[in-house]
Amino acid sequence: MQTPLILAVTAALAILLSGIASKADESELTEAFMTNAEHIELGRTLFQKRCKFCHGKGAYPGKAPKLKPKKLTTEQVYTRITYGFRAMPGWEHEFDDHERMALTAYIKSPVFSN
Repeated sequence: MQTPLILAVTAALAILLSGIASKADESELTEAFMTNAEHIELGRTLFQKRCKFCHGKGAYPGKAPKLKPKKLTTEQVYTRITYGFRAMPGWEHEFDDHERMALTAYIKSPVFSN
């Protein structure tokens, strides 16, 4: 009887802690970070190495949708890169926090193209 309760409490704590970690990471997405040319360039480089195969112009048809970052907040872009969204996997184990933030800066920048 206690197993379902323990599982429920564990799941609730995991959700709570992931939200806290996400907010801590997002707080560093300042305007200064987001407009820094070095961060945007790092994000562009990472996008070209990993993301363009699903989201780029030459991606296999139907692989993933074209990104429309103007429709999303900076925090939404960062969260989707980190934890995934629908069929897209999360990249928190592939990219460190600084790299995910740089990807966010590039995707939200005026120079972004996919």
